[in-house]
Amino acid sequence: MLYKVRDTTGEYAIDGSDGLKLYNEIHYDLLKGNSVELDFDGVQVFASIFFNFAIGQLLRDLTPDTLNVLLSFKNLSSNGKEILDEVIKNAKLYYSDFSYRNAVDAVMEEYASSC
Repeated sequence: MLYKVRDTTGEYAIDGSDGLKLYNEIHYDLLKGNSVELDFDGVQVFASIFFNFAIGQLLRDLTPDTLNVLLSFKNLSSNGKEILDEVIKNAKLYYSDFSYRNAVDAVMEEYASSC
């Protein structure tokens, strides 16, 4: 299935809520084992929070190997690819290492309670 990311984000893929919308669109297809292609044509600016919500959390339910097989990207700029690669690297660690996940969650909870 092909998804045009610009239809969800416009030119700027920088908002976590847009990332969550995209996640909700593709998550079920991927869980069913269907291939998904994300077309970034017309998307100019990227932020890690968008990719964290759209792609990173997919690794909660899918193995990295499965995600690599089922999910592909089209027309993603080199800058977008760099950000996406870093998000995927961090998500792999977060979802695969229970101790690391607990430590990150504890720090985030402490930070949130101090604001």
